[in-house]
Amino acid sequence: MTVPDKPGSMLRKDLIAATLLLSLAGCDMIQQQMGIEDPIAKAARTDAEAKAVGGACRQSGRAIEDCYSIYSWLPKAPIYEGWRDMDAYMRDNKMETIEPQLPPASAPGTRRKTPGPDESATGAKPGKKASDKN
Repeated sequence: MTVPDKPGSMLRKDLIAATLLLSLAGCDMIQQQMGIEDPIAKAARTDAEAKAVGGACRQSGRAIEDCYSIYSWLPKAPIYEGWRDMDAYMRDNKMETIEPQLPPASAPGTRRKTPGPDESATGAKPGKKASDKN
């Protein structure tokens, strides 16, 4: 023998289901507001950046090993893919490498030391000369 549902129980189940669906739909919005990045979107962005870096390394004439060590925080497979694609493109179009004018970027979370007012661009501090004997 089955117990019949109370008159409002179907409405209550529908209300609970709707509330659950709305709360799950809002998770993406909440994550965005909190600054939490979707892992799938982050992986896609990182792969695209690594592929672009690989292509830029090849165009500037850097060896793939140098590119791996300079950009160690990026995954190697997309770097290689970008490097290989740019290599084929440059060969097909008979393009020459372009010499880089700036030093490579530093890894995220590291800071470059900037010369202070007492230091030259080479980082040497002014001091007494060897000929000064005071």
